[in-house]
Amino acid sequence: MTRERVRRRAGFLSGFLTVAAVLLLIAPSGSAAPTQNQARIADLTIRQGDVPRRIVGYGLVVGLDGTGDHSFGATSSQNPTVRSVINLLRRFNVEVPSDRIRLRNVAAVLVTAEVSPYLRAGGRFDVQVSALGDATSLHNGTLWITPLITDPGMPPIATAQGSVRIDDEGGRASYGKRGNAGMLTQGGILEVDPPPAATGTQPRLLLRDPDLGVATRIATTINTAIGEGTATVEDPGAISITPKDAAGGSSLGVMAAIDTLTVRFQGPARIVIDEREGTVVAGGDVTVGTAVVHHKGITLQIGGTAPKAGTAGGDASAEGKGEAAPAGFVRVEPQASVQDVAAGLATAGATPDETVAIFEALRAAGALNAELVIR
Repeated sequence: MTRERVRRRAGFLSGFLTVAAVLLLIAPSGSAAPTQNQARIADLTIRQGDVPRRIVGYGLVVGLDGTGDHSFGATSSQNPTVRSVINLLRRFNVEVPSDRIRLRNVAAVLVTAEVSPYLRAGGRFDVQVSALGDATSLHNGTLWITPLITDPGMPPIATAQGSVRIDDEGGRASYGKRGNAGMLTQGGILEVDPPPAATGTQPRLLLRDPDLGVATRIATTINTAIGEGTATVEDPGAISITPKDAAGGSSLGVMAAIDTLTVRFQGPARIVIDEREGTVVAGGDVTVGTAVVHHKGITLQIGGTAPKAGTAGGDASAEGKGEAAPAGFVRVEPQASVQDVAAGLATAGATPDETVAIFEALRAAGALNAELVIR
């Protein structure tokens, strides 16, 4: 090989190694960094004072097809629904003896709703109704006009009326537990303006889910976009806003601009388990450490050496060896995801209660560093 060819090959190899090094720098590594979420500040926070008003009322749903409150006749003259119907008819100068009222087509309901603090008189909102008595279904019923109040003894601020819509619109097939509650879409009307908002106070953003890291990122994003010193973190749940004159002098304009800013943040290490259905939802990059849990015939082994098939415990990793894993044995590698653990437990036939108990045991043993929410 001539000296010129050696020089050319050395130059080619040097260039190839340089390109390879650059590709290694920009390519994602095998152990990826924790995933980050991106959201608007308006989706992560609420403004101080933006507390919805909760209102409630007692009403009657009429027009039911024999599925209302079943108590009727002389034995139920003191029934609240009976007295409500009598009082309602008296407003129209109609007197009916209590022992002559049959309530199969009427149901007493509790009416609830949440109203925006900025909704003005005439604004509409959704209303929920729930049966108070022994009505079996509110399907096809109509809510009689019902006054809504904020607290007992306070004057009404809104009214609600209209047709009730339940979850399952299957007619008589919808009778059952789900038929005892329903909704009136835009069935409420606000009749009184809200009290005036407090003026002269410094604007503040309140985090929906207090977290110091997220609050710091929000403040940094605001200061970068609006101006240094605009946002100051007070605590993990509150950020004070000081509008700058350079931003236009209007605090509302500054707050509107802040709402549209986006923030990148790492999701919380949290696991939510439905105790009834067994649904497991993990937020963030949650993994499990080495541990062994045995609970009611189910053994979960994380890491360690898998026992041979046919011995106590069995081999959960025997699929690739052509050997069958014993029933109730689950084995995963260390740093496996919560999804892998949940899938293994489901395959082993773990019930929702057993799944909850196993995850709680992992948390107690220090093999799971995440918040557990059982609901």
